[in-house]
Amino acid sequence: MKKQHKFNSKWGFLLTSVGSAVGMANVWGFPYKVSSNGGGSFLIYYLIFIALFSYVGLSAEYAIGRRAETGTLGAYDYAFRSKGDNGLGRYVGLLPLLGSICISIGYAVIISYIFKSLVDSFTGTLMTANTQAWFQSFAFEGFQVLPYHFIVIAITLLTCITGAHSIEKANKVMMPLFFVLFVFLAIRVAMLPNAIQGYKFIFTPDLKELTDPTTIVNAMGQAFFSLSITGSGMIVCGAYLSKEEDIVKGAKETALFDTIAAFVAALVMIPALFAFQEEQVGGPDLLFVILPKILQEIQGGQIFAIILFVAVLFGGISSLQNMYEVVCESILHRFPKLSRKFVLLLIGLVSFIPGVFMEDIAHWGPWMDLISIYIIPIGATLGAISWFWVLKKEELMDEINTGLDGKRPYGKTWYNLGRYVYVPLSILLCVIALAFKIAF
Repeated sequence: MKKQHKFNSKWGFLLTSVGSAVGMANVWGFPYKVSSNGGGSFLIYYLIFIALFSYVGLSAEYAIGRRAETGTLGAYDYAFRSKGDNGLGRYVGLLPLLGSICISIGYAVIISYIFKSLVDSFTGTLMTANTQAWFQSFAFEGFQVLPYHFIVIAITLLTCITGAHSIEKANKVMMPLFFVLFVFLAIRVAMLPNAIQGYKFIFTPDLKELTDPTTIVNAMGQAFFSLSITGSGMIVCGAYLSKEEDIVKGAKETALFDTIAAFVAALVMIPALFAFQEEQVGGPDLLFVILPKILQEIQGGQIFAIILFVAVLFGGISSLQNMYEVVCESILHRFPKLSRKFVLLLIGLVSFIPGVFMEDIAHWGPWMDLISIYIIPIGATLGAISWFWVLKKEELMDEINTGLDGKRPYGKTWYNLGRYVYVPLSILLCVIALAFKIAF
């Protein structure tokens, strides 16, 4: 891979990786999972799984990307060719790649909801509306967010225009602002009456929930997919990473910032719901109905609504950006004579046109469930198996130990954790998702 396709700095790589991981799973998924699974009990398991999955799973995805010097299709092809299976890998990689483009279709719709909310916060419309009726006015009727939808996709494509460089530059702005704005919101929420009850709930383990298998499974699923270990998305981040960087350290740092993002979101959402005695909910109802209702009732609510939706918009665009880049890089790897601009335009159309007919949440919701329950878990499992059971051990370990700068190399313990713990857990999550139709 040419040098200009690498990240300019480790900081750029880290912020881009964090941007890929931070999204709706952090903003509305994590707070709801915490509140519905015993607060502190859920957190204990979540932190354990985040540590495990970042240490081996995320590291492996970065490693195969850097080793193959390319993204999804090329990485699977490389893994299978290392065992002599010429050509099979590129077909195996199609499913994880399909997951990236399919989920981008629905993801762009929800970001258009966020953009609409931001505009209505600026104009003040949101601050005087019945939030339930306001949300239904555009989410339950088709073509109500069409201009926002188009602008979101256009902006995201522009951030991908030169590949690693433009993506890195965009995330160096968006991700720091995401954290700063959410911390600002968390400070304001801390001043609300009874917010302390929310903090107590978040950090106090419920012994009953601590022994509930459902809590463990939910924490495992949230940790797995919060890190975007989908067998596709993080591979391209590794492909743009310098050989001088410590991959495992980078994976740990990505997990740390992703976890901070989730915690800060929880420190905004859960105490606010406790302060106003609102039902602990997640998903669109939390972001577009309950939180705006709360913001209407606090001093300076309009300013804080603007801050909220700007922060969430940055988190959403950074994730969508990764979905587009994954597909773009794979197409360009397969057809190097094509123009990047042409491929991005094609991806934009593939994402936008079907999405137009999913702007009604009655269509958007089932589509996202379909991708999240079936394609993403299967793709993630194919990735885990490919890196630890197909790719030659020597190749994976050589890449993991590249860039350690004199530190003790990783060995049998790291590899066995991946092969005999991480892979079985990814298979277990896939089976649970398919058998019980659970979208983690």
